[in-house]
Amino acid sequence: MKMLFFLWLLIVWINSNSYCYEPNRQGVRNQNQRGQENQNMLLQPVANSVCQFACCFYKEISSRENSGNIFFSPLSISTALAMLTLGARSDTLTQILRVLNFNPREISENEIHEGYRQLIQMVNRKNEGLQLNMGNVLFVLDRLKPQDKFLSNLRNFYEGEAYPMNFKRADQAQIKINEYVAARTNGKIKDLINNLDPLTEILLISYIYFNAEWEKPFDPKYTKKNKFFVNGNKAVEVPMMFGMGIFKHGYDDQLSSTVVQMDYKGGASAFFILPDQGRMKKLEKRLSFLFQSTEEFPLTKVEICSANLYLPKFTLYGTYNLKDILYKMGIMDVFTDKADLSGITGQPQHRISQAIHKAVVKVDETGTEAAAATGMEIVPMSVPATIVFNRPFLMVITMENNILFMGKIVNPLKKD
Repeated sequence: MKMLFFLWLLIVWINSNSYCYEPNRQGVRNQNQRGQENQNMLLQPVANSVCQFACCFYKEISSRENSGNIFFSPLSISTALAMLTLGARSDTLTQILRVLNFNPREISENEIHEGYRQLIQMVNRKNEGLQLNMGNVLFVLDRLKPQDKFLSNLRNFYEGEAYPMNFKRADQAQIKINEYVAARTNGKIKDLINNLDPLTEILLISYIYFNAEWEKPFDPKYTKKNKFFVNGNKAVEVPMMFGMGIFKHGYDDQLSSTVVQMDYKGGASAFFILPDQGRMKKLEKRLSFLFQSTEEFPLTKVEICSANLYLPKFTLYGTYNLKDILYKMGIMDVFTDKADLSGITGQPQHRISQAIHKAVVKVDETGTEAAAATGMEIVPMSVPATIVFNRPFLMVITMENNILFMGKIVNPLKKD
């Protein structure tokens, strides 16, 4: 009755005194063209890049918000940055590619864009029981005229859009931008922009909306209030869901953590990673990315077996001003007067005034806001493991080995 599933944990040691990215002193424009036979393999290097980016972005966020919840989409942010490279030149381009972990000696810019095109098509395709809307948009000062080539590549590679905007009338522009994002996320992301600067030249928006049903939903009648220990001294009462049945779970000795995999309808999976008491820092230092795989180098075997699972309900809204975070990570020029975005505007002196990212996740009995939960399932006659997520844990949502979201739940009652 048992099946073995491998979880490949890509472990990345992070030197806390340096950036995650090694400086690349080579030229950015790679003229070596690959043959058409490599086109179908371009998705993997992009997925690996997203993984590395997730690691470094999480490190930067967690160093700033040691006591708070974290939730973001590395896929959404990295796609927005890759989209910018269509119009970036000189050092501005070099910095973005470096932070995205692309080596121009190994992959050309065209191959990067083609890899993202394949990834976006995979993510945005329609799946029964799962809705995932990801998009990136540039709002450009109306007196600036984006180049035709840039607009064409923006549509063809990234399904992206560029809209002229009169930022001088900041209040009206803010309303239009917020309405645009709300409409494309089913109203889940509202009021994304506040206090818009009337001196804005180019505004970069990255948004993603995820809505899916559990393959194995919880029954709401078993959800009870229970304690969640925010830290050793503080506990809060949270609605704790309970499921008894067959789950994919295992224990990783290297991470001192229990891992539970829960699948969504439509092909996505959520990994809940619970470190042993007092081991969160160890987990954060060593864990970069977790996903299901049957490929080589498995570090953990997860069995499908019976368990009593307790998991809190929670909703998180992660909103980040990317300007400060990316500047610290090494993308500096694009936000300053040194920016060279001449591939967008035809003029090098224009910069990104602001970059905003927001991601939302809701974890409840159904996995979404729809459908009623099913009842308990019959389990084999064996002693089930008891897994209780009653202290801070990590969450990673993936689709076909591509990371969609990553976060840390410190207090399930705190939404922001």
